[in-house]
Amino acid sequence: MINRTLPLLLALGLTACASDPAPTEQLRLTEQALAQTKSLGVVSEQSESLRQAEDKFAQAQAAVQDDENKQARQLAEQAELDARLAEAEHLNGKGREQLNELNQRIGRLRQQLGAM
Repeated sequence: MINRTLPLLLALGLTACASDPAPTEQLRLTEQALAQTKSLGVVSEQSESLRQAEDKFAQAQAAVQDDENKQARQLAEQAELDARLAEAEHLNGKGREQLNELNQRIGRLRQQLGAM
């Protein structure tokens, strides 16, 4: 019985130690998210979330070079989420600006109607 289970345990142990594949698809998605956020006019000097995304993406690329694929994948995923957060913050801010502008227009219309 021991002779049969030992090779099985060794095989399972070796597959558990196998390195993770390079996160090329996740890196591509992260790069795409960064580009999309920047295309909206978001700049890292004004967005802490975008700055963090860029930093984590650079760390992920360095981790790939060091063959630390699991860490690279995690950093790339975090960078993608940070980029999406920067995009959402930007769009939220634009929405607030538009809402304020509409409220000002409504106020002016009310004043005009009240003066009649």
